Amino acid sequence: MKFMLQSVAIGAIAAMTTLAGAAHAEGEQFVWISHGPDSDSWFNVIKNAITVTSDELGVSTEYRNPPTGDLADMARIVQQASAAGVDGIIVTIADYNVLSGPITDAIAKGIPVVTVNSGTVEESQQLGALLHVGQPEYEAGLGAGQRAKEAGIETFLCVNHYITNPQSVERCRGFADGLGVELGNQMIDSGIDPSEVLNKVKAYLTSNPDTGAILTLGPNSAEPSIRAVTDLGLDGEIYFGTFDLSPAISQGIKDGTVDFAIDQQPFLQGSIPIQVLTAYVRYGVAPSNSIFTGPGFVTSENIEFVESLAGEYR
Repeated sequence: MKFMLQSVAIGAIAAMTTLAGAAHAEGEQFVWISHGPDSDSWFNVIKNAITVTSDELGVSTEYRNPPTGDLADMARIVQQASAAGVDGIIVTIADYNVLSGPITDAIAKGIPVVTVNSGTVEESQQLGALLHVGQPEYEAGLGAGQRAKEAGIETFLCVNHYITNPQSVERCRGFADGLGVELGNQMIDSGIDPSEVLNKVKAYLTSNPDTGAILTLGPNSAEPSIRAVTDLGLDGEIYFGTFDLSPAISQGIKDGTVDFAIDQQPFLQGSIPIQVLTAYVRYGVAPSNSIFTGPGFVTSENIEFVESLAGEYR
């Protein structure tokens, strides 16, 4: 499976901006910095994309993350990459206020930066990054809410396992707007401990028996929520949507517990930034616009194909 510079990710961008040129070289050193804790299996596809793409392009890309998801630790990782003088940095904007200083310092040193996954195009532009690669989170939540509204849903619970990330709130807000309701106490701060998530979801559903739908924001909240729904005998009875994929989410779609999962295509989020930085460092060119990798909906109709690629490409 080839992901060369002329591949779909860059070839799909019609407009290219020519920048200060650089001589062709190989062995460039990039750092791909995420906010994901070691426990978050969603980033496994990112890691695979990094390996595949780096091998194809002849570059070295190190994946780094704060083991517990601590954002202060993440900011230090950005500072360390900047001090090391790497050829480029790829970084999630998990919290603009925490990360803006280290990121803009790196850019001021002449290190090109591509932002990815968390954050917005506007935040990326404010930082001075080349571009942003990811999913517009509010729009993804809005699409999920509109889908739920078509199914007759009026009330919901949004299980937010990463509430310190502002873009996670945008997912919940978009879902509420899609339903045509205000976002209030339907969004709970679940944390990432599976037992805590399980107990909080059970408590909410028990106290609010008229809840029509659950929206979870990734495997860390989806998997305990699936168990909560099953324990309460609501599997197949309550409308269930989630972001991202995992083996448990895929099984939930197949057995009817989960109605849909929103796929933001993490392989592309891992691969495209490396392609962009390689083209920029070697040839002085970069796409003139940011690149959206989602949302796409995975349902019972396409789960078998998606599942065949799970863990590596989906």
